[in-house]
Amino acid sequence: SSSAGPAGYFFTLPLSMKHSLKYFVTGSSGVPNIPEFMGVLVFNGIQAGYCDSNNMTLKPKQDWAKKILQTSPEQKEWYDHMCFKKQPNFFKNMISHLKQFTKSEGVHVLQRIGGCERDENTGELTGLVHFGYNGEDFLEFNLETLTWIALKPEADIIKQEWDADRVRTKHNENFLTQICPEWLKTYVDSAKMSLVQKTPSSPVSCHATGFYPDRAVMFWRKDGEELHDGVDPGEILPNNDETFQMSVDLNVSSFTPEEWSRYDCAFQLSDGEDNIITSLNKTVIRTNWVENITKGEGKSFDLFCLLGLWILVIVVFELLTVCIVTFHWITCVCRLTILHQMLH
Repeated sequence: SSSAGPAGYFFTLPLSMKHSLKYFVTGSSGVPNIPEFMGVLVFNGIQAGYCDSNNMTLKPKQDWAKKILQTSPEQKEWYDHMCFKKQPNFFKNMISHLKQFTKSEGVHVLQRIGGCERDENTGELTGLVHFGYNGEDFLEFNLETLTWIALKPEADIIKQEWDADRVRTKHNENFLTQICPEWLKTYVDSAKMSLVQKTPSSPVSCHATGFYPDRAVMFWRKDGEELHDGVDPGEILPNNDETFQMSVDLNVSSFTPEEWSRYDCAFQLSDGEDNIITSLNKTVIRTNWVENITKGEGKSFDLFCLLGLWILVIVVFELLTVCIVTFHWITCVCRLTILHQMLH
């Protein structure tokens, strides 16, 4: 955006650019028809991953998130451990402790929001760990003082125990100031880049979006050397949110399967940041064609069944996400119960 300066001169105000990585985790007891443990990874306000105690499978929701799980064994191992071992046990034990402390049965829901946010203009980093219990704020971690804040009288005993637990405190500090910011940068870089191919015979387009300012270079490489033959460079175009996008196409029609691993796409902003590299890999290319789905008799019916099932899955996951990232559990449980009755 621009503003008028002295003597009619105009200058450009810096664009406020913030990136966030947050984990919304829910443990419950006495809530029918939903998993006792659910976790949602949210990057820049968009759901990027999901896991729960029923399916025991990590479910990336974005192409770049799927790519990270495929290329980073350390992160996949961490998410597996957190989703299916450490966090389910922690939430189960915590809920059991709170039930005994409050001497109440019925529905119990414990939620935690944790993560970090970085302002790309100022470099300011903020960290967050916040617990909610049965729809109300419960505990909060103060990253500056490295102490817990009890938001309900029932949380005071837990606050004292956790404040005295130096291992827990060091773990939270390390995650919020080291691991989370490092992964946030990785996700920002990965989300900027994607590979797209319209049809099996089309060029592969390396696409970057969401960058600022509009001074960037992107090119294809073979064995680390910049390519010019068979490459169609695109221009930098504006997005609606004042960021920019660009694409560079590579003709792969004559490539053998063995050659693909020799190619990658490099993107760099003009401020001298390190190159963001995306390898040419068929498993991470976004496509919009469906192969062989309509071959043979009865496939049209199968297609409609798949479409209906997919719509149902979207509805269920959107509803679960709303339940997890808000504290409106009474409304959510009612809606889930109605949906369950409709399906049976």
